[in-house]
Amino acid sequence: MEQRVRVHKVRLGGEEIRVVQPWPASASAPARLALRDDHHWLSMYVDRPGAQQLVALWSLAARSARSLIHLPIRTNRPPDGITGDGEPVALDLVLAHHSLRFPTASWKEVRARLGRGRPHTTATPDDDFPDESAIDHRRRTWPTYRDHLAFDVAAHTLFVIGSPTAFREHGTALRDLVTRGPSHSHHHPPPSHYCVELSSGPWPGTRARRGVPGQLHIQYAGEWRV
Repeated sequence: MEQRVRVHKVRLGGEEIRVVQPWPASASAPARLALRDDHHWLSMYVDRPGAQQLVALWSLAARSARSLIHLPIRTNRPPDGITGDGEPVALDLVLAHHSLRFPTASWKEVRARLGRGRPHTTATPDDDFPDESAIDHRRRTWPTYRDHLAFDVAAHTLFVIGSPTAFREHGTALRDLVTRGPSHSHHHPPPSHYCVELSSGPWPGTRARRGVPGQLHIQYAGEWRV
């Protein structure tokens, strides 16, 4: 999976923070992604180019222990017709390796210091994620298992934090947004939809730290109208 990105380097407290963002999509072939906190859960919407971009950046996050992978999407509107309870809060997305131990409270300051960045091309293997049959999901309930995803929210940004194993194993489900999402509507007419759900920690439905919803629902939206 090859993609163009922008690489930023920010000095903070004597340390250098490396932030990687996708290169802005062209107007003729935009990648559409939107993310928001619906209070009970986190909701994300992607079209096919958006799903491809998310999968590529997810793979990059599994291999980039010293970088924050930032998708600046909080100004993006979700597809028309999406409803929710109360007033949802639009969010950016950051993918971070757990060993980086980035203090999410510092994110607002880091983001404010991002400049134009420098162009770069990244490449990760197309087969970076394991086959579903190779994943033992039962391990996630073991007390000794440590390869869970963790969620946090700071400065209108959802942080998804995990180990390389966590990103790769959950990346298998994300890959299905690209391979299965586009054909789903042909076999299952509306109102059904194709989606992937990711959880923070071992138990679906429980809240993450500081009251952040512990469920991320990612819905494929082939027809994107705003």
